[in-house]
This record gives sequence, C-alpha cells and structure tokens, in this order.
Amino acid sequence: MKAAVIRKNGPSDVLQIEEIDKPVIENDNQVLIKLKAAGINPIDTKLRKQGSFSAEQMPVILGCDGAGIVEEVGQAVTKFKEGDSVYFYHGGLGAKNTGCYAQYAVVSEHRLAKKPESISFTDAAAFPAALITAWESLYDRGRLCANSKVLIHGGAGGVGHIAIQLAKLIGAQVATTVSNSTKAKIAQDLGADRIIFYRESDFVEDILDWTEGEGVDLVFDTVGGDMFFKSIAVVKIYGDMVTIVEPDIKLGDFKLARSHNIRIGFVVLVTPEVKNLVKAQKHQTFILEESAKYIDQSKLKVHVSQTYPLSQANQAHELVEKGSVTGKVVLNID
Repeated sequence: MKAAVIRKNGPSDVLQIEEIDKPVIENDNQVLIKLKAAGINPIDTKLRKQGSFSAEQMPVILGCDGAGIVEEVGQAVTKFKEGDSVYFYHGGLGAKNTGCYAQYAVVSEHRLAKKPESISFTDAAAFPAALITAWESLYDRGRLCANSKVLIHGGAGGVGHIAIQLAKLIGAQVATTVSNSTKAKIAQDLGADRIIFYRESDFVEDILDWTEGEGVDLVFDTVGGDMFFKSIAVVKIYGDMVTIVEPDIKLGDFKLARSHNIRIGFVVLVTPEVKNLVKAQKHQTFILEESAKYIDQSKLKVHVSQTYPLSQANQAHELVEKGSVTGKVVLNID
C-alpha cells in the first residue's frame, strides 16, 4: 500500500510517500479499514519534528483521525461488517501498524464508530480529535450546562469551532475570541453570542462587561500563552477553566485562581492511547457515536478549510504549522 511515512524527525520534507506492506489483522477484535481520508492535527506536526512516542519503531505513519470502509473483520468483531463506513480516533503516535496517512489501517473494534450517513469521508475524518477534545473539555471537565456562560478562545480554530456548537447544543451562552472578520463570521454562523476581536480590544474588559462583572462559568483555552493567565480574571468565583495547552508558569501565576476557588482542568487527548486506558478509549468512541446523531440531524458540522491528496502530506503539514488555520485540514487518500 502507499503511505506517507517518516524515517527520521525533521521538517515537512521528511514525510515521504512509500510503498509498504499492507497491515493485517493480528487479533480477533481488529478491523481492517480501507481509508478514504485522514485528518491533520497539530500534534502530527509536533511528532514529525520532535519524535513520536515510539521512535524506535521507525518508519512511522502519522495521523490519528481516519474515515473509511471496512474491508475485513476479525472473528470476534460483532458491531461491524465488510462494507460499513466508519470514522475513528486511533493511532498515529508512532506505534507499529498504526496511523492514517495511508491507504489502509487496522483498528480495534472498540475504537470505531459508524460514520454519520449525511457527511462525506472528508468531513468525517476532520471530526474525531477536535470533537473528542471539545466534548471532554466542555462536558466532562468543564461541567458546562444550560444557561451557563462560556468563553471559548480561538472560536474559528479546529477545536474551537466544534466547541461553540457543543456549547450551544447544551443551551449555554457563548463568547469567543477571533483574530479577523472572516473568522468572526464563521463563529457567528455557528451560534456564538458574543464575538471578541482580541487584537483590537481587551477581552477581559469585554467579558466582565458581558457578565456584569461576575465572570463566566467556564473558560475553554485552546490557545495557551499569556491568554491562559489573563483568562483567570474572567472566571467567576467557584467557576471552571479548562485548557488543552500546558501553561507556561513564566507568564503568570495561580494566586487569583486559588483565591477564587477556580477549578482548573487539563485535557490531553492522547493519554488513553499512550497509557492504554481501554475504558477511556471506549469513552472517546462513545463521544463519536453520540455526536454522529447530532451530525445527521444537522446540529453539528465541521469546517474543512483545505484538502490535500496523500502525496502532498508535507504541504498539509506546512499549512498547519503556519498557525491560524481556520477549521480543519484533511488528506484525501484516493
């Protein structure tokens, strides 16, 4: 099969198309997928540059988001059959026989969900990592509920634009930060109640004005940097803050968060994969299964800003590394 592989870490041109052995089912709970599309995520570019979690297993196939058609199932598989369309979050972190930048992938049954019927494979492959991250951040860590107020940083980004929709689905009011009018239009169309151009105004003042000085129930930080510590000032007392970026303690401190009894949560998407936490992996698949219902009801959608063929995986990485990508970038495998 053809795959975009890396045999050493470095710039985007280390991604090379090679003909390698097609993966095979090795246990009765696995499924062989003919991939149609693979999502690109920032972690892919970091692993390419800095090294995977299993660097000794070079060559590595990156990509944890996939969508395709079931070609073969193991003897113990009960939920899927040949010809089923699926999407999933799995692999791509360096482990042998994983990764979605390829024509085929072998995936354990508990990592697979039926692809929403109403969308393309391209859109399906764009969803998993961003969707799981947003769901766990808002619902599982952030305790978001109806009539709550939430600030979502980066509302037109890959995770942010999904998070806006999930927040609106549960009945929350949403404020979001964006950098330009194009991104503002995307966030507004997805239901954001208050748009903040963070380069032109002080988002802290804006949020305190929006909440009459009380602060929001939840801040969801997808950006990091000084935005994390500045955001503490807009969380209400006994409120929540969730981040997917490791805070840089050189940029601030936690004194205000402590005095206001703010609960700070972290979401690291790869933990269940790296630690082999099957229960947590199944929860991630549950998120995809539940979300498929919303997608097919046209209550949840993904914005794909750019697609590339598999042969241009390096160019896709270059685009993601530039930053400020709107929505998601996807490889079409065919």
